[in-house]
Amino acid sequence: MLSLHQTPGAVLRRAFLLLPLVAVAPVVQASDAISFDNLLTFDSLYKSVGVLGMVYSDQAKALKSKTVRMRGFMAPPLKPESKFFVLTREPVAVCPFCASDAQWPVDIVVIYLRDTLAPVNFSRRIEVTGTLEMGSWTDPQSGFVSQVRVVEAKVSKL
Repeated sequence: MLSLHQTPGAVLRRAFLLLPLVAVAPVVQASDAISFDNLLTFDSLYKSVGVLGMVYSDQAKALKSKTVRMRGFMAPPLKPESKFFVLTREPVAVCPFCASDAQWPVDIVVIYLRDTLAPVNFSRRIEVTGTLEMGSWTDPQSGFVSQVRVVEAKVSKL
């Protein structure tokens, strides 16, 4: 809007300075939408957890077999270099492995890596990207039983 105190040149200069912001805004919004669509949190994994068992959330069911991102903490693995570990909601100093899927805690997810990875400090937050698998499954090598897994995963430190 042109006010009485602004010359046409001043208006053009101001519009020219704002142009980069206008051009970038749609790109930022589009990338935000893409990055948050596949972000799965511990709170959004289950619709309910009770005596009758766990019910996966609609979001988790929609993301099954798709690439997801999850953030949390690496529980100390069973051995120094491993191709799997447990992602936890909060930092833990010991590995939270369970005896069966009936005892499966709702705040852990098993992560199967593409490659071996040296342990990350248990208090350092990480982001995992990989394919979401759900349902009871027993790892043939370790015998570990899980309900939720992210497979072919990569890890980034936050």
